[in-house]
Amino acid sequence: MTEILPTLGVAAGLLFDAAGRVLLAQRPAGREDAGLWEFPGGKLEAGESAFAALKRELLEELGVDIASGRPLIRVPQRQPQRLLWLAAISVDDWRGEPRGLEGQALRWLAPEAIDPHTLPAADRPILACLRQPAQYWISPESVAQPAVLGAWLGAAEAAGARRLQLRVPALGSAARAALARHAAERAQALGLELLLNARSPADLELADALGCGAQLSRTLLMRLDRRPALACVGASCHDPVSLRQAESLGCDFALLSPVLPTRSHPDAQPLGWSGFSRLRACTSLPVYALGGVGPGDLAEARAAGAQGVAGIRGFFAGDAA
Repeated sequence: MTEILPTLGVAAGLLFDAAGRVLLAQRPAGREDAGLWEFPGGKLEAGESAFAALKRELLEELGVDIASGRPLIRVPQRQPQRLLWLAAISVDDWRGEPRGLEGQALRWLAPEAIDPHTLPAADRPILACLRQPAQYWISPESVAQPAVLGAWLGAAEAAGARRLQLRVPALGSAARAALARHAAERAQALGLELLLNARSPADLELADALGCGAQLSRTLLMRLDRRPALACVGASCHDPVSLRQAESLGCDFALLSPVLPTRSHPDAQPLGWSGFSRLRACTSLPVYALGGVGPGDLAEARAAGAQGVAGIRGFFAGDAA
């Protein structure tokens, strides 16, 4: 039977300066996660919206009056005695100069300069939203055809996608390696990040030789005892065990599936968005929603705690499969 934990709602604000740096506040001594840096905010009171709570808290803590903001992500985080829901809001307009009115230290940092391990676990997925792509394109089988490969890469670039996975399990190892070399050259020329689907150590060696990242299958993920020495490593997960393994290895993100029914796996039991959130709460890694989702589902995915959305059919119109 699933344990029912008390729920705590918290709002966090992302305030940016003219240089694109984001404001962080240090948690004071004597409080949970003392010494760590966080996106400023505070607890929701009964019946209070996330924006109203953030407006109240930032005025009390920083002397800043926020006028408008946009939801970025709502992060569920399972803690020993409770389930935390952290609603992150990107603040568009505010008045006043931020000051630590409660004695807390403040600093402005570029998102790329922030060490995730200096943040509480629930804040790390918020940082990932500032640093990692919201869409993750996975290749269709037809990408083995040169014309389709070019069209797929071109469509991804035109859509503003920056992260792609080459996945062609039906090809033999020699043909798959040749395709990967060609795809890596084209992706690098377009400034796209390419990960190779990795089911074996040989796939990891190929990714290393080509300067690509790797998307670990669940089987390979569970066999590893250390993170592959690649620029980017994703993990394919379906349960809490694989999510915890991905985090312990230090993977950069996880794929969690299937969220919704899919044509490719009609007999698989989908998680649904509530099931996705329950599993997502087990880790502080960025987690993409996969399975029956497309770019139009991004807002719902973010509300469930996802880094973004991943898939094949909902992303590339040229896939007729």
